[in-house]
Amino acid sequence: MKNSVKSEKITMAIAIAISCFALVLIMFMQFKIVNQTDITAIENMRETELRTELANWKAKYEETELKYQEVATKIEEYKQTKQSNEETEEVVNKELRQVNMTLGKTDVEGEGIQVTLREKENEELGKIKSENLLVIVNSLKQAGAEAISINEERIINMSDIVTINNNFNGFIKVNGQRILPPYVIKAIGNQTYIESALLGNGGYVDELKKLGYDVSIEKINRLKIPKYNDEIKTKYME
Repeated sequence: MKNSVKSEKITMAIAIAISCFALVLIMFMQFKIVNQTDITAIENMRETELRTELANWKAKYEETELKYQEVATKIEEYKQTKQSNEETEEVVNKELRQVNMTLGKTDVEGEGIQVTLREKENEELGKIKSENLLVIVNSLKQAGAEAISINEERIINMSDIVTINNNFNGFIKVNGQRILPPYVIKAIGNQTYIESALLGNGGYVDELKKLGYDVSIEKINRLKIPKYNDEIKTKYME
């Protein structure tokens, strides 16, 4: 009986010991799992999240940097295009101004001379005719005059200078407009060349003077010549 009780006590003690060992082992394993899983896993998870977040920010930064570079490139291209357009526009405007001046569509001023023809009551000489003005204008062109006008009518390549009626009541028309004496011819250009062309040996103004016409020449440093006011029309050119 005593041996049976003693045996049961030993068996119970062993069972308790095994149970305690198992409990301690389980607790140890739980602590180990907690140490290795709960803490390390969390730390690893935070590091992973940080790495992921850092990777995301890096990607966003690279994307933003790429967009910035694209915008900067477009801005630079716009600046260059704008500058190029402005330069092109300036060149075109300059050429347009030059063309308008050449065509006589712009008021101009510069150094030049002024030729004034006054009529005399002289039946032998007769009245000044359009032919006289034409010869002077052609002489001015040959002398390099850059702009010419007669009584404020701008002379261009298509200008007409004609005499209407060759009798006593006749008159001169320039650009379709009637002009009256005195006839004032203005020319912008080198004063020395122009004066020499008109007054030098064989100069037409010099010949008119010798014939008795009242003709004078004046040098003017700031001579103003108005633009051609009529529309430039062509019949056959397209």
